[in-house]
Amino acid sequence: MPSGLKGQALNISLDDIPSRSEVRSVLPKYCFSRQTQTSISYLALSVVIQFFVVLLGLSIPLTKSMTPVWFFYALFSGTTAMGLWVIAHECGHGAFSDNRKLQTVVGYVLHSFLLVPYFSWQRSHAVHHAFTNHVTDGETHVPLVIFGDGEIENPGGTKEMESSLFLGKTIYGSMQLVLHLIFGWPAYLLAGKTGGPRYGTSNHFWPIAPFSKKLWPGIWSKRVWASDWGILFMFCLLFLWTINFGIYSMITLYLCPLIVVNVWLVIYTWLHHTDTDVPHLGGDEFSYMRGAFLSIDRPYGNIINLLHHNIGSTHVIHHIEPTIPHYNAVIATKIIKQSFPKVYLFNPSPIYKSLWRIASNCVAVKKDKNK
Repeated sequence: MPSGLKGQALNISLDDIPSRSEVRSVLPKYCFSRQTQTSISYLALSVVIQFFVVLLGLSIPLTKSMTPVWFFYALFSGTTAMGLWVIAHECGHGAFSDNRKLQTVVGYVLHSFLLVPYFSWQRSHAVHHAFTNHVTDGETHVPLVIFGDGEIENPGGTKEMESSLFLGKTIYGSMQLVLHLIFGWPAYLLAGKTGGPRYGTSNHFWPIAPFSKKLWPGIWSKRVWASDWGILFMFCLLFLWTINFGIYSMITLYLCPLIVVNVWLVIYTWLHHTDTDVPHLGGDEFSYMRGAFLSIDRPYGNIINLLHHNIGSTHVIHHIEPTIPHYNAVIATKIIKQSFPKVYLFNPSPIYKSLWRIASNCVAVKKDKNK
């Protein structure tokens, strides 16, 4: 089933992919410039927006009759708070500032506020970037493989195909939406779900047995523990909030919007790297640049792009050069699109249609015997 890409990604060979130096040669040098004041201004924008959203939430009565209002508030607040996630994500990539200490503090605080272990995520996300759409070494949204061997491929593809056919697209797709959007992020942090087979069952909070240590080599194990202190501090704040203002206040103003933030995160990562006609590679067919060019830009609209700092519409260039700050990524994306039209992927399909197509049709991958 072709997507809005119309099979474009399947017609791209390794020889079509430009080198990193070729890409850099067409980008102005200012695209790589990280301006601390500019980055702080965008952080301030997200903080101010969220401040007024929380003020709005404080005006809503905590009564059962207002439950529908609180539901829409969670959607609204979680959507605006995603902007903070994007800024934190830039810190992890080194795209926020040349002042590394400031960058680390900002990223650590923001991620901890969102219950994300900063250094742990920085490490696993770097692996994701290094092996985007790699069927063995990839990290997050690595597909099940039909007749997968369980060693260099995620097994279970055959059974998953059988289940999808038995349940039908409506039930299967609905189940996948719930599993991915609601449970996918915590399952990834706690057990490495949707990761590649190389790293085993990893845990972003516990870098030792009984979980796999493979994702945390060398000093990264200590950094995982350092990340936990931020999460522990945040849990203490939430506990004090609950004691002083009640559990319903904490749930409505923080927990439910946080779930929506996590939903947005999964939507972005899922749709950036998955579609019915986008391949996953291994062996000699893979390279860093080919993986980066398998990322997919999508049309999220002006409001979401403003709130989320264009993370969904400039993701290709972000994977090619992750240290480019988001405020330079828009022009860099236009240049990449013009310079390398054959390999640049943009899917114009509406987000809700793409999400349903992927949830109901992207079940497993099958090895191409000719590759």
